[in-house]
Amino acid sequence: MIEMNIIDKSCFSSPLGARGQMKRIVFSLAFLLMAIGVLAQKVNVAAAANLRYVLEEIKTAYVKQNPKAKVNLTFGSSGTLVQQISNGAAFDFFMAADDEFPVKLKAKGLTTGAITVYAYGKLVLYSTTLPVDKKGLDVLKDASVKKIAVANPTTAPYGERAMTLVKSLKLDETLKEKIVIAENISVAAQYAFTGNTELGFVALSLALAPEMDGKGSYYIIPQKLYEPIAQACVLIKKSSVNTEAAKFRKFVLSPANKAVWEKYGYAIPKS
Repeated sequence: MIEMNIIDKSCFSSPLGARGQMKRIVFSLAFLLMAIGVLAQKVNVAAAANLRYVLEEIKTAYVKQNPKAKVNLTFGSSGTLVQQISNGAAFDFFMAADDEFPVKLKAKGLTTGAITVYAYGKLVLYSTTLPVDKKGLDVLKDASVKKIAVANPTTAPYGERAMTLVKSLKLDETLKEKIVIAENISVAAQYAFTGNTELGFVALSLALAPEMDGKGSYYIIPQKLYEPIAQACVLIKKSSVNTEAAKFRKFVLSPANKAVWEKYGYAIPKS
């Protein structure tokens, strides 16, 4: 004989017992749904290092409008972040420094939805000791320059553009002993800002950041000299849909943030 004691019938032996059991079930379901809702509020964003200041500002505006939302920002070189995501890092949204790294994740089946270009970055030459705003690229030939900071060209798009530019100017052999490879564009900017290097190829957004703006000079490298830096984003595929991540992505791409992007020197794609 097989006994099936699935429900304790004693709790339904009276109307009061039935109502009590039902209340407990309803309360449990409500608590579960509330817990799921709280968890869904958390968004882990993997973002290119050049986005540090603009994203912090956008995050502040987003949380102000959505007080329950929790947005965690992790910054690094795009290539390093792709490697971390490929190895299972718990990110929900990826904002790269180009439009190629998101494609690599998509090819691995790790993304969901469209890959969208959110901004175009600009490459600059920065220094706290030399008048690069007046000398432009000629400063690269200055004898006083001993070290030049460049983000790792294999993992950082801004570094790749910088090294390609140096080669196109036929200065790669002349400068190869002066190039100091930084982990990402933010570190390259710090090298130049602190004087560890006389020059640094950095993102305009970092040259305009509060801690660097006005404390050095920079030269915006003409766009015709390097391939456009189209920065793209994409949602990361998860076992369960993170609606808050999709909501944050929509906010980032919102026209309401156009002024913030432009404040840090980015060009916004035409809609």
